[in-house]
Amino acid sequence: MGKKKTAVVALGGNAISPKGELDTIANQFRNTRKSRKAIIRLIEKGYNLAVTHGNGPQVGNALLRVEAAEGKAPIIPLGICVADTEGGMGYMIEQSLQNAIRKIDIDRDVVTIATQIIVDGNDPAIKNPQKYVGGWYTEREINALAKKFDWSIKEVPNKGWRRVVPSPTPLEIINKRAIKRLVDEGVVVIAAGGGGIPVYIDENGDYEGVDGVIDKDLASAVLAHDIGAEELFILTDVDQVAINFGKENQQNLGKVTYDELKGYFDEGQFPPGSMGPKIQAALSFLENGGSKVIITSLDSVKDDLPDDKITLITK
Repeated sequence: MGKKKTAVVALGGNAISPKGELDTIANQFRNTRKSRKAIIRLIEKGYNLAVTHGNGPQVGNALLRVEAAEGKAPIIPLGICVADTEGGMGYMIEQSLQNAIRKIDIDRDVVTIATQIIVDGNDPAIKNPQKYVGGWYTEREINALAKKFDWSIKEVPNKGWRRVVPSPTPLEIINKRAIKRLVDEGVVVIAAGGGGIPVYIDENGDYEGVDGVIDKDLASAVLAHDIGAEELFILTDVDQVAINFGKENQQNLGKVTYDELKGYFDEGQFPPGSMGPKIQAALSFLENGGSKVIITSLDSVKDDLPDDKITLITK
C-alpha cells in the first residue's frame, strides 16, 4: 500500500453550535454527531487526519459564567477558558468519532490534544485588541464591567458594545512533533481547537500564555504545515466561496488557482469577519508547501465532494 494522504479538517463553529439554536451541551452533542459524518467519509477514503474546530459560542458562554460568578468563585482568565473549551469540545468530538468508527469496523484511535500555539509577544494585535468576544451590552453596562474587569471594549455600530481581546497571528504549533507522530500512525488527532492556546516565548525562553484568541482557520493552516499535511479542508456553512457575494453578479468559485484567489483577496472580495480568514488560511497553507485546499460544507464532504458544490484551490 502507498503512503496515505494526510489532511487537516477544520470544522466551522456553526457545525457544533448553529446560530439561532440554544447552545446546550445536549444540542452540541447532537450537532457533533451530525458533523462526524464528514470526517468518517474521509477516514473511509483512507486519509490520515487531524481535526480542528471553532469555539466562539462556547468560549463566549464560559466568559459569561465568569462574570456571573464574580465574587463567588475565582476569576478564570481567557487563556484558561480557551483551554477548557478545547478540552470539553474535544471530548465531544472524540467520543462521537470513536462510536462512529467502531460501527464501521475500522481500527483507528482518536485522541484530543490541548494545543499551545506560539505567537509573537510583540504582535501589534496584543496591544490593539480587535476581536469581539462575550455578550452584548449597552454603553453604560459595559463601562461598568470594563472598569471592574479591566476590559478593552468597542462599539459595534448600530448594535451595541462588546469586549475586545487580542487575536495574534499563529506562528508554530508547540506540540507539532507529537501530533505528527500520532497522525502518521493513523490516529485521528483533534488539535488546535478554537485556534489553540496562544503563548509567547519570554526573555528567559519560557512559554507564557496570552489572554487572547487565535483564528481557527489560520491555526489550522499552521497545523497543516507543521505536520506535513498535503491537503486542508475548511468546512463552513456554504458549499462554495463566492465573489461579489450578495450582489446580482455573485459568482461561485469552483476550481481556482492560488494566483486567481490571491487576486480576489487583494481586491477585498472576502470580508474579515466571514470568509476572509478562511481565504487567508488557504493562501498561507499553499504558500508554505500545501498541495490543495477545499472549502465547502459538511454535506458536500458526506456526498463525496461533487465538483459543483466545492471550491478547490490549487497552486
